[in-house]
Amino acid sequence: MLISFEGIDGCGKSTQIDLLKKYFANKSISYLIFREPGGTEISERIRSLLLHETDEMHPVTELLLFSAARSQLIQEKIRPLLKENKVVILDRFFDSTTAYQGYGRKSADLSSIRTLNDLATHHTTPDITFYLKISPEEAEKRTDGNQKDRMENSGADFFREVSKGYDLLAKKESRIHPIDATLSPEVIHSQIVEIIENSF
Repeated sequence: MLISFEGIDGCGKSTQIDLLKKYFANKSISYLIFREPGGTEISERIRSLLLHETDEMHPVTELLLFSAARSQLIQEKIRPLLKENKVVILDRFFDSTTAYQGYGRKSADLSSIRTLNDLATHHTTPDITFYLKISPEEAEKRTDGNQKDRMENSGADFFREVSKGYDLLAKKESRIHPIDATLSPEVIHSQIVEIIENSF
């Protein structure tokens, strides 16, 4: 099973992934977790370039680098694990590219991004995607004072467009489950577990 977590920065993905780790551990279910971009030596190097090493990057370059990191992770780690029937949890996947680079950056038209996503994922799609929905204003309150990377410093207008993108994706894709990220972590976790248990 492939499970992905999506949402703008500050939505609480890390908290929910940590709670899900404990749930699977208590159930003696084997799982692995990867972040995007990252998860392999090549992908982690691309992550550093994308998030920390430069502020000057063309939107198309950004789009292609995220996709390159994803392709390596899929081929090197995720596909072999799924063939072994492992549970794989992803902190972001191709929906982030559609929301951030498509709706936010407008790096390319959405049709081109869908084609690129198919190529970069080697036609791999999550079984379940949890979209932790929060307003950019609330997310900003949560992250205020934190050290921010290049993407997190993109500004309020950018994140409003990203949020709109996620909302539209959630309406189109039945695998995407929107969850109110302003609820308590425990309530959110219980909703996530219920959806997963109904999918096994």
